[in-house]
Amino acid sequence: MPNWLHDILYIIIGLIPGIILGFLIARIVMKKYLKKNPPINEKMIEVMMSGMGRKPSQKQVKQIMNQMTRYM
Repeated sequence: MPNWLHDILYIIIGLIPGIILGFLIARIVMKKYLKKNPPINEKMIEVMMSGMGRKPSQKQVKQIMNQMTRYM
């Protein structure tokens, strides 16, 4: 095998684990960030439901928050 094929093979062998490891680390970091700083909070849900003409109860707001955190 020519020497340049070995170089390409080493690059490919190094790239594949690097991409997988980078993806997994980025996923873990994003999950931690979203858990610490959720994109929506209870006050936002109340404002949104009030904008639709309803005054939500605290129970309804908690149910919606639980549904949203379940899918994150």
